[in-house]
Amino acid sequence: MTRKLFGTDGVRGQANSYPMTAEMALRLGAAAGRYFRRDASTEHRVVIGKDTRLSGYMLENALTAGLTSTGMNVLLLGPVPTPAVGFLTRSMRADLGVMISASHNPHQDNGIKFFGPDGFKLSDEAEAEIEAIIAGEILPAQPQNIGRARRIEDGRGRYQEYAKTTFPSKLRLDGLKVVIDCAHGAAYRAAPEVLWELGAEVIPIGVAPNGTNINLRCGSTHTQTAAEAVVAHGADVGICLDGDADRVMILDETGKVADGDQIMALLADRWASAGRLQGGTLVATVMSNLGLERFLTGRGLRLERTPVGDRYVVEAMRRGGWNLGGEQSGHIVMTDYATTGDGLIAGLQFLAAMAQSGEAASTLSRSFETVPQLLKNVRYAAGQEPLKAASVQAVIRDAEVRLNGAGRLLIRKSGTEPLIRVMAECEDEALLHDVVDGIVAAVKDAA
Repeated sequence: MTRKLFGTDGVRGQANSYPMTAEMALRLGAAAGRYFRRDASTEHRVVIGKDTRLSGYMLENALTAGLTSTGMNVLLLGPVPTPAVGFLTRSMRADLGVMISASHNPHQDNGIKFFGPDGFKLSDEAEAEIEAIIAGEILPAQPQNIGRARRIEDGRGRYQEYAKTTFPSKLRLDGLKVVIDCAHGAAYRAAPEVLWELGAEVIPIGVAPNGTNINLRCGSTHTQTAAEAVVAHGADVGICLDGDADRVMILDETGKVADGDQIMALLADRWASAGRLQGGTLVATVMSNLGLERFLTGRGLRLERTPVGDRYVVEAMRRGGWNLGGEQSGHIVMTDYATTGDGLIAGLQFLAAMAQSGEAASTLSRSFETVPQLLKNVRYAAGQEPLKAASVQAVIRDAEVRLNGAGRLLIRKSGTEPLIRVMAECEDEALLHDVVDGIVAAVKDAA
């Protein structure tokens, strides 16, 4: 079945425009409720979390109406990180978990992500079946079987207590000054509180959400604000989360950024040394830098690449029995601890390495030298297919010939926005820029 609603990370779009309308959220809720109803004799339960976007109220109410109309009992968590929904879906024995968030996107956007009863994101096949239900007539529950809804006041606290258990029990963060940037998003209370309870001196920023400032000049996609705070306060490290706290970027004591590749390299090396890295393998996407692959190979470890999207990383990890993976963008997936990317827990793992080794963040966050990599995005109008244009294909073929043996080229459509992403890696930076700029120009002409 052709997927129309679901992208690489649930359903996304601009709030109050298709598909992020109250009407579609209601139908999504009803379809998901119908899909997860097992039988008439047991309680059917769903947990719903959200980030801090203004449109979250609208979508939360619409989803609740749809879910209860099919007999699901809804437990509303309020603003919590995406990984908290995965954790609480399992912990509360729910049939389904729902997160309302557009992650790192601006406040105008929103999205709906579904988690199965095991706490993992739904498979492509499950999402396709839900789409099929939406396209037909959704059978409502009988009046006596309509579901109930209530708020869970301690959902965030449950997640915070769990997050602390992933930090070594005999360690504390005493003496460490930590800047935590919560992007005015879902972790604006959870992350600073966890760090403070573990003993850190916490400098919180991005912790005053107003519904429209999520990810605005802050967070993992705009690290400059946190970098300035690190330097101004003489902090030891900075941790930058995105709007739903499933991504993280680490800043060293000078404000320099370490992306997901560097974080994964550190953890893979330390876990392998401790005998914890299952199968001696790290799972990452095609976007991860060639330098990461060389680093792992030099230590007798292996890199397994997947398509872009943390869901595909997780699927590969589960198939292979591997326990560490992620994306350059900052999704760090540690299935020993979580079912999806968890920015806070990944940050705690980095802080644990600092506390155990006594080394500075600048040392721990530079495991390898990156191969020069250039990524540019080209926006296109809905309905257009610029990559199919003969002129674009000709430029891409020429670029592949020029890079043959000298670098790597990756061109793909974004799964969450109407963008063509053009990425290349090459030691020859002049060639790198020439190749990428040529493809970008061709795509723009065709868009």
